[in-house]
Amino acid sequence: MSTAAHVLLALLAAGPMHGYDLKKAHDQRLPRAKPIAFGQVYGTLGRLERDGLVEKRGQSRDGGPDRTEFALTDAGREKLRAWLEAVETPAPYVSSTLLAKVVVALLVDGVDQARDYLTAQRQAHTARLRELTAVKTDPASPPADVIAADYAIAHLDADLRWLRTTLERVADLHREVRS
Repeated sequence: MSTAAHVLLALLAAGPMHGYDLKKAHDQRLPRAKPIAFGQVYGTLGRLERDGLVEKRGQSRDGGPDRTEFALTDAGREKLRAWLEAVETPAPYVSSTLLAKVVVALLVDGVDQARDYLTAQRQAHTARLRELTAVKTDPASPPADVIAADYAIAHLDADLRWLRTTLERVADLHREVRS
């Protein structure tokens, strides 16, 4: 399931919404992320409904077209919880999934759970950094592997600095995201 689908589930965790409101909320909560298209919202909602993760709650018309309201099901809530608990495998490139999970953790779980997630993610990044350092310092490593390790180390180092800063600001971020 895509990151966008998990973010939509998280937004629905706050209460039922129409697709239009979900798109607006997505773009507001993840302002640095690529905006989600209306077609992607409705296509994703269709798949989430098919899979039993959301359900229709009715329709309304506020001077415009019919708008179907969707709500998170218990299965959807469980799927979201499992996604939030899974630590992202650090990649040798920058990933927006990490940022999205931090924002979603703040939206859904609050400060303590966000801190727990950030701490676990920092541990995973540190472990990957050690693995790559071993590759880089091994005299038998081919030059291409050393270059790739250098690239990944630079990105992991940046992520680790960001994780540290975010951990220091998590309470302020929580207030901002919830408002």
